[in-house]
Amino acid sequence: MSTTLPLAALARTTEPVTMLRRFLALDAVVTGVNGIAYLAASGPLGRLLGVDRGLLLAIGGFLTLYGIGVAVLGAQRVPWTVGVRAVIEGNAVWAVLSVIAVLFWLSPTTAGAVWVPLQAVTVGGFALLQHMALRAVKDAGQRA
Repeated sequence: MSTTLPLAALARTTEPVTMLRRFLALDAVVTGVNGIAYLAASGPLGRLLGVDRGLLLAIGGFLTLYGIGVAVLGAQRVPWTVGVRAVIEGNAVWAVLSVIAVLFWLSPTTAGAVWVPLQAVTVGGFALLQHMALRAVKDAGQRA
């Protein structure tokens, strides 16, 4: 129960399934907005971040579709456990690969060197919150 108290404060509810749905919804909004921004402004953002325009377009398309998928999952009355686990794992992998990319593959500008790890921390945070909320659902004996 002690781990659900900070989650309840963040999610503004003590209902585990609602917590999970809210964390999925927040992830969907942030991911979707990020994807749309990459699609709509890949040129200027690419120059700002020091990332190839084509790469940003591809990432933007992926993030937009991923955000839609997370939104659909979070809109379910009781999100599907396998889907939630896939989102958690996908977010964790994205966070790790973002750090690896900025260290070993990309040659970002200063803004990019700040932005990429910052978004990795954000996505990793979503994974952690979703994992904790899913655990709270299970601990409450509810199905997700």
